[in-house]
Amino acid sequence: MIGFYDYTVILTYASLVSAVVGVFVSLCGGIPHPYISIFLLLFSGLCDAFDGRVARSKKNRTKSMCNFGIQIDSLCDLVAFGVLPVCIGYAMWQIPGGFTIPAPVVVAVSCLYVLGGVIRLAYFNVTEDELQASGKTKREFYSGLPITSASLIFPTFALVNWLVFKYCQVNISWMYHVLMLVVAFAFVGKFKLRKPGNKALMVMMGIGLLEAVLLVLSKYVF
Repeated sequence: MIGFYDYTVILTYASLVSAVVGVFVSLCGGIPHPYISIFLLLFSGLCDAFDGRVARSKKNRTKSMCNFGIQIDSLCDLVAFGVLPVCIGYAMWQIPGGFTIPAPVVVAVSCLYVLGGVIRLAYFNVTEDELQASGKTKREFYSGLPITSASLIFPTFALVNWLVFKYCQVNISWMYHVLMLVVAFAFVGKFKLRKPGNKALMVMMGIGLLEAVLLVLSKYVF
């Protein structure tokens, strides 16, 4: 079989499987379940936070193995943080009593979001090749907003959306697609963001865990 099969790709593939399940949950017949898909998006983000560190822990990786890891990571990221958020948005749009954005607008915003993600990932791959060719092994800054940030941005919105509806009786679900449009342009924005270190990573994990707990409480306790 072609490809490389070792422990370095387990988390990357787990992220992909979680995202595919999330897509099916979002698009299943009957009443869609965007909040369940939000949990799967959070799980994909958790896997992505560590897959690079796991890959770098393997000694004596060949250049082909490194390049394969870069490509497979980007392809899986496109599904997890590009396609899945679009499906979650579609599920929110389909919920009875939800917001009434015209279907062409939803489609257009969804296309722009995925396109922004594709361009961002392709640009990252090109610059990563150049980085490795220069002899450097780690980048200090990202150009534009990393696509993996979707794993925190959209769960945060889902939580805010629930809180606003519960306590103010105002449905702001329509803002999900406005947020998607902003994030799409941020993916290709010409600005730099410092790559998070271990402390920042732990903070983001804590935020993600807190969001997961609050979403569970909001949907099944309160």
